[in-house]
Amino acid sequence: MSTIKRILVTGGAGFLGSHLCERLVEMGHDVICLDNFFTSQKTNVTHLLKRPNFELIRHDITVPIWLEVDQIYNLACPAAPGHYQYNPIKTTKTSVMGAINVLGMAKRCRATVLQASTSEVYGDPEVHPQPESYRGSVNPIGPRACYDEGKRAAETLFMDYHRMNRVNIRIVRIFNTYGPRMHPFDGRVVSNFIRQALAGADITIFGQGSQTRSFCYRDDLIEGMIRAMSADNSFIGPVNLGNPDEYRIQELAEMVIELTGASSKLVHLPLPADDPTRRRPDITLARRHLDWQPTVPLRDGLQKTIDWFRSIDVEHYRPPTPNF
Repeated sequence: MSTIKRILVTGGAGFLGSHLCERLVEMGHDVICLDNFFTSQKTNVTHLLKRPNFELIRHDITVPIWLEVDQIYNLACPAAPGHYQYNPIKTTKTSVMGAINVLGMAKRCRATVLQASTSEVYGDPEVHPQPESYRGSVNPIGPRACYDEGKRAAETLFMDYHRMNRVNIRIVRIFNTYGPRMHPFDGRVVSNFIRQALAGADITIFGQGSQTRSFCYRDDLIEGMIRAMSADNSFIGPVNLGNPDEYRIQELAEMVIELTGASSKLVHLPLPADDPTRRRPDITLARRHLDWQPTVPLRDGLQKTIDWFRSIDVEHYRPPTPNF
């Protein structure tokens, strides 16, 4: 039996999606990248277009599409607060209708389908670190709910298709991830801080900077996703993918200033509504079932990301929404 798979990656031209496509193409699989280019960049996958085992389709996953595939990685959805809050109804539709469409395709093709869920399903957690058994503390009517609850609903759909229709699913919950090819205007702390530092501008911190996050380098995250897809069918998740090392936001800002050699000052702004105060994954299940854990230290990953930001012309990137 051939080990070459026909693989669909929705959101495949995004930050993580493009690196996943790149990795799968290098592994020899036939890869279909599907994206509507709302927050992604076509330049992220331009270098793959000449490869005979790569195909690019401009399409919105809220609309059904008929393809014949063996595996589906469902990454389609704006993931930065400024992007998913720009059109919250569309964000919810992308999570829910997108899940229905890829699950229908997986059912018809008997394909394995992986849902890129998020640590946001835990909301502002009351349990720390967060294990997969924790059900979360989410405000269902807040400004972040379109993303948080959309992803939670998608997990519900995945589990119900699995139970009712025996669809072979995987669910991974992705914690903060960074690295080269992040959109400079995605509004995330890593890209914000690096862009501001390299421009010699002040670095803006929301709140006092005491809130914590855990930062996973993109290569580690992609490896975890591929291992989850390849795992034994008895382990479908959900499984946390993230770096268990925890940093205060102010620590991150100071590290970026040090690594860039910038003279930026720290400026504090009001904390947005429902912004989690602590975020750190319990990766016990990932270690046990996937033999996976991050290997790239934050300083090393940040240096690679900073080098990439130095190599690009930020003027060639437009803010995807008017929020920036």
